[in-house]
Amino acid sequence: MFSKKRDWLPKKFILRLTLLNTIVVTTFILVTGWAIYNTACFLVEGMVMEVERQDQFKSTLFEYLLLVSLFAVVVGSVLHFYLTNKLIGPLKELIKSTQKMKEGFYPDPIQIHASDEMAQLIDHFNQLVEQLKVNEQQRQRIVSDLSHEFRTPLSNLNGYLNALKNGVIEGDPKLYQSLLNESKRITKLVEQMAQLKQWDVESGQLLSQKEHINIAILLEQSAEMFRWLWNKEGIRCDIQADSQHVHVNIGGISQVISNLVDNAIRYYKGKNPVTIKGESLNQVYKVSITGEGQPIPQAEQEKIFDRFHRVDNSRSRDLGGSGLGLAISKEIIERHNGKIGLISDGSNHTFWFTVPIKD
Repeated sequence: MFSKKRDWLPKKFILRLTLLNTIVVTTFILVTGWAIYNTACFLVEGMVMEVERQDQFKSTLFEYLLLVSLFAVVVGSVLHFYLTNKLIGPLKELIKSTQKMKEGFYPDPIQIHASDEMAQLIDHFNQLVEQLKVNEQQRQRIVSDLSHEFRTPLSNLNGYLNALKNGVIEGDPKLYQSLLNESKRITKLVEQMAQLKQWDVESGQLLSQKEHINIAILLEQSAEMFRWLWNKEGIRCDIQADSQHVHVNIGGISQVISNLVDNAIRYYKGKNPVTIKGESLNQVYKVSITGEGQPIPQAEQEKIFDRFHRVDNSRSRDLGGSGLGLAISKEIIERHNGKIGLISDGSNHTFWFTVPIKD
């Protein structure tokens, strides 16, 4: 019913337009016919001709003009309706597309076969729809990223607080400082959530604030945040980090380290310790996290940093993974002009990344 109603709207407009044009054309034809008729009658009256023949001439001329006028009005109106209907076809597509958007769907691009003003309007409409789709994808992407980033620090806080409550572990200044850092990180994420509409994913605004920090300390603090989880899973952790100051976004690099450590614990399968190593090379600082886990096929290694990609979908869902952590890490590292990658040898996997030592 609604579809027929929408289809009827352009036709009503065309009919009104045709009716208006018919009235104008009919008026013009009638005036012209009246002028021709009276002029011809005036000329005939000036000729030497019988009255009967003059009357016959006037009658024939009147009938002829009347038929021609009616024919011109009918043919002109039909032709006008057909051409206008054809010309206004893109407008009908535009109406359908806007109605589809009103119902919450993104319409397919409208095809353009001309270069007039109507084509320009449709082209602008197509661009608008495409921009709206991109904006929606970016919004969903940001919300999904932030939701993923909330999970790790909240899990750590809950785990430590439960352990402290039950007397499983005893608190110390180092642990409290780590918990405070995680709390601040969550607060920062909440602030970013509140400013969601002002974000621009592609501009790199999330990493615009950089500070000088000893990355070795950052590695130790990030690993310490997982101490409770290391103990719970019975995994040993060895840290070997060269002392080196770098100019980075501390929150962003902390997220990368946390994501990689979290993956190493979450997918750990073996007996050897997880090794966290930091090396000062020529112009970059390289961080590598090595641990044992399930084999990763070569084809999967090339896609592992893609957004929402999981090596084992069913297993990842059971463990709470969303396939975002490594994609987010890659994005952060690339915005630091660094590199990130994976070296896999059977069940031994090394996730590494580099950041420039000098900004």
